[in-house]
Amino acid sequence: METPFPPYEPNGPNDEGRGPRLREIPIRMLIPNLITVLAICAGLTGIRLAFENRFELAVAMVLIAAFLDGIDGRVARLLKASSKFGAQMDSLADIVNFGVAPALVLYVFVLDQARSFGWIAAIVFVVAAGLRLARFNVISESSSKAAWEGSYFVGVPAPAGALLVLLPVYLGFLGVPIDKLTAFLSAGYTMAIGFLLVSRLPVYSGKGIGVRVRRDLVMPVILIAVVYVSLLMSFTWETLTLTALGYLATLPFGAMAWSKQYGPNAKGGAKPDPVDEQDPFH
Repeated sequence: METPFPPYEPNGPNDEGRGPRLREIPIRMLIPNLITVLAICAGLTGIRLAFENRFELAVAMVLIAAFLDGIDGRVARLLKASSKFGAQMDSLADIVNFGVAPALVLYVFVLDQARSFGWIAAIVFVVAAGLRLARFNVISESSSKAAWEGSYFVGVPAPAGALLVLLPVYLGFLGVPIDKLTAFLSAGYTMAIGFLLVSRLPVYSGKGIGVRVRRDLVMPVILIAVVYVSLLMSFTWETLTLTALGYLATLPFGAMAWSKQYGPNAKGGAKPDPVDEQDPFH
């Protein structure tokens, strides 16, 4: 008699003739999926806290969700626990943590004062996040990758978009008045971030830095990380505001660096546009 719940097979069911179905798997295979589930729980809890007007905790939960969602893939690779199931689950969780959760928190905090315009802005951001994630999946699965893809994203990545779109909330915590003017400005800013997500703007990913650090730079890097975390814990909203503004300020420099290295006028002739041939925005 077959069980109504088929066995968990992270890479899909085995084909006939390839041996018995997987019945037991290592615990390490579950850890990345558990992190993804915790990220979804954090994002949804952030939405609930926003509706309860506990905005500081709501923002914290959304940022925690983004952090957990950002490390689950790395944990999977570290534990050699990557699977098709985990990849699909992570992709579905991203739209909640990087799209729905920050948009709803922002709407309850300020966009609702802009009425329908604020709601439209929230919808635009969520849809843009979904399109951005879908495009990322298409490019990731492409068999042919351009040389620039190891160092640049196409458009602002969804996790960074979640951090950026909450800027009006950070400013509100710093004392910026929340009124109709602020709401309309925030709605315009939200849609602008949405368009940055689906744009073809080359955004430096940081992957080109590598995974090794020179011995003489180990201590400075550790100290810089400690200082940033300390500032984040002591001056949370000021630090997040400066982080968001600093990230926005780096976007033109990343685009110029891409153009200089890979653009049509780069040394060696014209290079391909920073988008995959399967990209629907090509």
